[in-house]
Amino acid sequence: MTSRAATLLVTVVVGSAMLCVGGLIGLAGGAAACAPFVAPSAVTSGAAPDLAAGYDSDQLTNASIIVSVGAGRGVPVRGLIVAVATAIQESSLRNLGDLGEANDHDSLGLFQQRPSQGWGTPSQLQNPGYAAATFYRHLRTVTGWQTLPLTDAAQAVQRSAYPDAYAKWEDNATRLVHHLTPGTTPALPVQLGQCGGCPDAARTTTATDPSVGASGQPVPCRWVTPVDAPIVSGFRTPSRPGHDGVDLGATRGTPIRAASAGTVTVVRCNISPADYGCDRDGSPATPGCGWYIQIRHHNNILTRYCHLLHQPTVAVGQPITVGQVIGYVGSSGHSSGPHLHFEVHLNNDPTPAGAIDPIPFMASRAPLGQASAAQQ
Repeated sequence: MTSRAATLLVTVVVGSAMLCVGGLIGLAGGAAACAPFVAPSAVTSGAAPDLAAGYDSDQLTNASIIVSVGAGRGVPVRGLIVAVATAIQESSLRNLGDLGEANDHDSLGLFQQRPSQGWGTPSQLQNPGYAAATFYRHLRTVTGWQTLPLTDAAQAVQRSAYPDAYAKWEDNATRLVHHLTPGTTPALPVQLGQCGGCPDAARTTTATDPSVGASGQPVPCRWVTPVDAPIVSGFRTPSRPGHDGVDLGATRGTPIRAASAGTVTVVRCNISPADYGCDRDGSPATPGCGWYIQIRHHNNILTRYCHLLHQPTVAVGQPITVGQVIGYVGSSGHSSGPHLHFEVHLNNDPTPAGAIDPIPFMASRAPLGQASAAQQ
């Protein structure tokens, strides 16, 4: 396989510009939801400042999948760096599909692996978790790979026409891996195409192979309720047809927990007028979601948490573990009192078209509040 990185446009994002990537373009809803959408204030939060190069949310998510899958298989940090550097060179951390004449033969996915060379089916190679696992499996067959120069280890797996190109990404890959695995215990996100790759603490069961259960099916991830509080307003009720989530009547300052493991894709102050700010209570006449967080989970599920008390400490691109505290209940934005507005979206679609009723979705995972109050 050969690299097409030289022909790809790498989006470099600096500072608050990061927030334009992976954010909401048309967030909509009714009272107490995140609507109507208004321009964010200047007070926003982006990727951690120690990240050397600017990567957007999709690139950071793909890097976190590579790191998570490797760590879940016990791959040393050196191997994680080799894998991330390889993916930067091969695809600029983009999960590339068939680009027609621009394709190098039938190369696909993060590592530009080729179905015709026995790497897997096209659909498998475009599953970032599968592609990463396949890369690590081949890397471990390379004798002495841990002590080889990065470019030699990567080339032994990839057999690229540009064997020396991997080395130039070693610094970037090292910074990314250390950003995604701070300290000695990595804080790893869930693998996104399926739930394989979840950290053990995020699993409902354990398995010898981190990506599948004993039945050969992907291991489901653990879910928790974001706050323990009754449901005081339901999803798209007759009186609020544009309400794309549920309101959980928790008291001010209640910790909000991530419903499942994943990666933060949005941290934003969404309010109108922008100079009103989100560090104080809003009102029913104040459009917007206030301080809110969005997390991307396995199977391209999104969860959104609105009306937070103050600016969250989590950042875009940060891996989140199940149950991790991500903020505190407040009343910022379009709100008549402290509560958590909680949304669930499918297919990585942050618009109203992707929103589903969180009550039945969570019923088999971690039931929300008191469903009988949903029509109040």
